[in-house]
Amino acid sequence: QVQLIESGGGLVQAGDSMRLSCALRGASAMYYRMAWFRQAPGTERTFVAVLSRGGDMTHYADSVNGRFTIWRDNAKGNVYLQMNNLKPEDTAVYFCAATGEPWTTAGLRRQTEYSFWGQGTQVTVSS
Repeated sequence: QVQLIESGGGLVQAGDSMRLSCALRGASAMYYRMAWFRQAPGTERTFVAVLSRGGDMTHYADSVNGRFTIWRDNAKGNVYLQMNNLKPEDTAVYFCAATGEPWTTAGLRRQTEYSFWGQGTQVTVSS
């Protein structure tokens, strides 16, 4: 059974940086497209970033493009989200997700495509 374990959340100030990690256990990470989603208080969960199995293709939400970077280390089974110039509106619970589905433009942001989810990690950005 695939398990995703996030870490690295916490409280930072606006303008700071933070790195989230997601460990995939129970399978080889190289077979999974990996993504990050987030859910702010009182809102629905939304797409943040996605990375292809080989790490050669990425796609970001407009709100984080240029500030966040997703990458992976398949040998370690880890995916990372580097978040720079954080803003209060980035405050949310961040979730790691994985899917064995191929890379398709239509499906990158679709939550139903992702079979496995982590428990989430809280990121709080103060102004």
